[in-house]
Amino acid sequence: MAVKMRLTRMGDKRSPFYRIVVCDARVARSGEYIDKIGHYNPIMNPAEVVINAEKAKEWLAKGVQPTDTVRQLLIDQGILPKPTKLSAPRKVKAKKD
Repeated sequence: MAVKMRLTRMGDKRSPFYRIVVCDARVARSGEYIDKIGHYNPIMNPAEVVINAEKAKEWLAKGVQPTDTVRQLLIDQGILPKPTKLSAPRKVKAKKD
């Protein structure tokens, strides 16, 4: 079973907020979830992010893969380390004379 940490949309038509949940990857976006970890409200200025760090670390240790958005929220909250950018080594072409 592939388990993901992702956002579930809640709220009205023009005022969304999101729950950060752990669920089976095959379940619909707003379907059943295994565990609620926190919530994210992008409407507020600045955006409100509340994440239970202990639960998040516990699920990440079990191998749960966060989506790109949730990964960025976890990095912003200091739960995940900021990745160092790795680039491919630069190849220098020899000039043909």
